[in-house]
Amino acid sequence: MSLLLEHFQKGGIFMYFILVFGLLTTVFIIERFVTLYLKHKEAPVDFRKNILGFIAQGDFKSAQAYIEMSGHDTSIGKVTMVASKLRSAGAGDEALQARMDEQLSKEISSYDKRTGFLAMFGNVSTLFGLLGTVTGLIGSFAGVAAASPVERANLLSNGISEALNTTAFGLVAAIPALVAFAIYQNRTEQIVTSLTEQASEIYHDFLFYTESHKNEEDERVVVASSTESMSNMKRN
Repeated sequence: MSLLLEHFQKGGIFMYFILVFGLLTTVFIIERFVTLYLKHKEAPVDFRKNILGFIAQGDFKSAQAYIEMSGHDTSIGKVTMVASKLRSAGAGDEALQARMDEQLSKEISSYDKRTGFLAMFGNVSTLFGLLGTVTGLIGSFAGVAAASPVERANLLSNGISEALNTTAFGLVAAIPALVAFAIYQNRTEQIVTSLTEQASEIYHDFLFYTESHKNEEDERVVVASSTESMSNMKRN
């Protein structure tokens, strides 16, 4: 630890900037891990099948109760809950699509909104390391010209030490940030793709099965009306 501190002190002022971005990288890596791996939950395997059973019967209240029980803390559950409430209130297809898309965008944003910072932190840390390298070399060579032969070795040594230390610490801060960015970006794309596909399937289920249920209800009304009319004719 004392050796690490010694190298840090030899790196010059830009080491503090690298340290700040290194700490930010650590915080964001932990936060993204919690969001993308620990907090993210998948709906049950038979989630869509059970939802279909409810909406095919037009029983949106039971669908909402099922979502609360098995998928209230999942992204697809929240999107489906919006659709179920809208259909329960008699909302049309355009309103259904708009509100589902709105909720879907919110869910996607929660997964994607901070991942890009890791790439930026990695690039900036590398640039600060490069900047420290350049200033260290400039300082050493500028001092050599006016120094005595005895002092030149010390000036060159200090300048090169500053240059190499900032380069090393810049890479140490940048590499984890860029690796984590690649891993989390891939994880985010998987989640977003899966969520988008599930939301699209459920949206079309609500369109098709709700329309089918409505047609069945209309047919029952027509049959009931016809039966009642025939009964009245027979009585007359």
